[in-house]
Amino acid sequence: CVITGAVPPWLVEITRRICNWTGLFPSPINHVLIKEYLSNQGIMPHQDGPAYFPIVAILSLGSPAVMNFTPPLKLTECVTHVPDQIDKHCTLSVALMPCSLLIFKDSAYSEYLHGIDDSDIQRSDEVVNIGDILSYKEQMMPLSSELEEGNQRTEKGSIHRSGTRVSLTCRLVPKVYKNLFKF
Repeated sequence: CVITGAVPPWLVEITRRICNWTGLFPSPINHVLIKEYLSNQGIMPHQDGPAYFPIVAILSLGSPAVMNFTPPLKLTECVTHVPDQIDKHCTLSVALMPCSLLIFKDSAYSEYLHGIDDSDIQRSDEVVNIGDILSYKEQMMPLSSELEEGNQRTEKGSIHRSGTRVSLTCRLVPKVYKNLFKF
């Protein structure tokens, strides 16, 4: 559903704070995608493309998730012949914790696909911000009988998405066309 018209004041305030706090956007954010994901829904790996200014700010609310950044297949095939280049184009994962803000730009924006697996249990043992997950688990999920015996390894190396996740993906569209579609 695309909503045109005045942006709600609460959303204007959020985007204004992101712009001011980061200092990365050359003008106010003018595009926000608000999406709700069920616990087993993800996002297919993709790139946002040239219509947007090459910076994305994602505010995550609700259940945590793991976003994976992977090089496109053509880049992976290209670097297999040059072993010292592989580390420059490896897969990277980031935990999107409740009330967190992920900002990516530069090569993360232009050279990598980003996505979230369609699963309510996601691997978290290799995320770059593992400390955030451990803090979250200490605050939200105290040790219980679930962590005993066989479940312990799975629980420690994964995030269980038990609820919905809402994301606000904030971007800048440099060139906006008004009344592009008339019906």
